[in-house]
Amino acid sequence: QVQVAESGGGLVQAGGSLRLSCTVSESTFDDHLMGWFRQAPGKEREGISCIDWSGRITYYAGSVKGRFTISRDNAKNALYLQMNSLKPEDTGMYYCGTVLTVSSRVCSGSPTNWGQGTQVIVSS
Repeated sequence: QVQVAESGGGLVQAGGSLRLSCTVSESTFDDHLMGWFRQAPGKEREGISCIDWSGRITYYAGSVKGRFTISRDNAKNALYLQMNSLKPEDTGMYYCGTVLTVSSRVCSGSPTNWGQGTQVIVSS
């Protein structure tokens, strides 16, 4: 199983930026499609961004499109999420993990095991 560790969360004012990181303990990291998921308080976890092996194909949920950028560094077994123009509704726990399919229009699947996540709080 792929083991992940998320970091980079914190408290930020609306309009600010954060960069989340996800390190993956898997020698075949570049074989995996990856995604970022978010669980807002009182809501179900949702996929917000995904990326293919090469990094050339990315998906964004409508709520983050144009503000968030997903990227990966296969040499470092790392996944990133640059979050700009943050809004209070971006508040939540953020998780990374493997996904099954990625296209520019859809991302499907979710990890079988989850990391601890990293918390993002955006104040108004």
